[in-house]
Amino acid sequence: MNDRHRPGGSPSMIGPDFPFPYDTFRTHPAGIGAVPATAYGTPVAVIGAGLSGTVVAYELARMGLRPVVYEAEQIGGRMRSTPFDGHPDSVAEMGAMRFPPSATTLFGYLEETGLATTPFPNPLADVTPDTVIDLKGATVHGRTLADLPAVFGRVAHAWESTLEHGAGITALRAAIRSRDPAAIADLWHPLVRRYDDTSFYRFLTDSPHLRSFADRELFGQVGFGTGGWDTDFSNSILEVLRVIATAADDDHRGIVGGSAQLPHQLWSSPIPGVRHWPDGTSVAWLHDDGVPLPAVTAMDRVGGNRIRVTDSARGVADYAAVVHTAPVWLLLSTMRCDESLFSAAHWSAIERTHYMGSSKVFVLVDRAFWRDIDPASGRQAMSMTLTDRMPRGVYLMDGALAGTGIDDDGPAVLCLSYTWTDDSLRLLPLDAEERMDLMLRSLAQIYPGLDIRSHIIAPPLTVSWETERNFMGAFRANLPGQYRYQERLFTHFMQDGAEPAHRGLFLAGDDISWTAGWAEGAVQTALNAVWGVMAHLGGACAPDNPGPGDRFPELRPLRLPDVS
Repeated sequence: MNDRHRPGGSPSMIGPDFPFPYDTFRTHPAGIGAVPATAYGTPVAVIGAGLSGTVVAYELARMGLRPVVYEAEQIGGRMRSTPFDGHPDSVAEMGAMRFPPSATTLFGYLEETGLATTPFPNPLADVTPDTVIDLKGATVHGRTLADLPAVFGRVAHAWESTLEHGAGITALRAAIRSRDPAAIADLWHPLVRRYDDTSFYRFLTDSPHLRSFADRELFGQVGFGTGGWDTDFSNSILEVLRVIATAADDDHRGIVGGSAQLPHQLWSSPIPGVRHWPDGTSVAWLHDDGVPLPAVTAMDRVGGNRIRVTDSARGVADYAAVVHTAPVWLLLSTMRCDESLFSAAHWSAIERTHYMGSSKVFVLVDRAFWRDIDPASGRQAMSMTLTDRMPRGVYLMDGALAGTGIDDDGPAVLCLSYTWTDDSLRLLPLDAEERMDLMLRSLAQIYPGLDIRSHIIAPPLTVSWETERNFMGAFRANLPGQYRYQERLFTHFMQDGAEPAHRGLFLAGDDISWTAGWAEGAVQTALNAVWGVMAHLGGACAPDNPGPGDRFPELRPLRLPDVS
């Protein structure tokens, strides 16, 4: 673990709802727990081979259990790096593409699997040579916030003042950085009680610093960090405060060669410190032909409190434990599930989960032509762009992020559009070529005279996550009043007090976490589920490295009453 990942002052996504130190727990010399030797080789079903599912399988195998992974599509889930036609080394990051160093548990797995990262070119980031902001037909340039017209700095300051006035963000950030659970609870729990029913937009309108509609509009369209915030305006302000307090929106990095490499490495790489299985064992080695089983179509409770899993090839197997890491809506739609698998309260939480849609459009270009200098303006030909036009967010990726190393003369990747919610819905009827044409027409208004199309060397790639059968959205985003549902889902791995019929099936994935849409949440809930399976099968953590379940009474999330 390098210095930037160590506790004691570094930004961290540990907390605020459940400030368990997943990163140091995972790297402790004692390991994350053990099962009795009599349980070695026990099959455990893992539904979904995205990041959460591959972490679960990797750690269960390390304990000496036998993960049996089911996957409806491809390994990686929303860490989907799609190669361009005829250019296998250049990929479009259709899902996850940027990761904050505060995701310390995630970065631990990146280090363990030998994957490298590189700075990601967000708006106004240090690595971004120039940012263009195009709003209401007016275009401005800036290398830093100070380069933009004064109104941008004023609104950025108003946003920080709003965070301070409404949430005491400086103290909360400091408590999280110092990993002080008592201090975090003292600051965060009152915010949960106060803001559970409050939308992001209401939080802004209640601020004395953002009284002007014009300021709120500019803030919504531009944001300060990764881009505009207005697509989140209807969501709970608690969702946003978690992102800000844990530095999830800061200093992003991309994975060299594509984010899908991490789940693929967890699937295929030899597992260090593996028990029971021979040295060199990988999750893939534990599966026939090295591939997951097909999609799960049904789950039922059978005798002896086992869970029967049926797959799309009509394969049937009974398990003592199952971990579901796919989006929870699949439990309601593509799977036939015995209602006894969850309590009525948990079914309600699953049914009320709210997902956001998102679309991306990518093209591969012959080179990073945007670095050409326009002799008239002295600026580069094209920049990272935020706009109120159809593209909304345009990202320029070359070098390591484009699969060409440091050679700027090689092919480069252009994300023509990154949109959310209503902006994404507008694109649903259009195919990839139509979406590309639409974005190029819009960008021609911002960059007149620049012939982007002449540089394109492969067919466009696109995705709308809300239409993907096995995802139905980009990620979970709680609406006001939904904290109680999230608390039920996150704490589901604690099953000591549950009815016997509700034990043995564990939930994981970023939609179960407090930070949906961030890979760190997928990893943390995976480790919760691994602890749950271990305890269910009679195992335990070492006394000097207690797991999330062992420290749950001390760190548990706030539980709001249903009746006040």
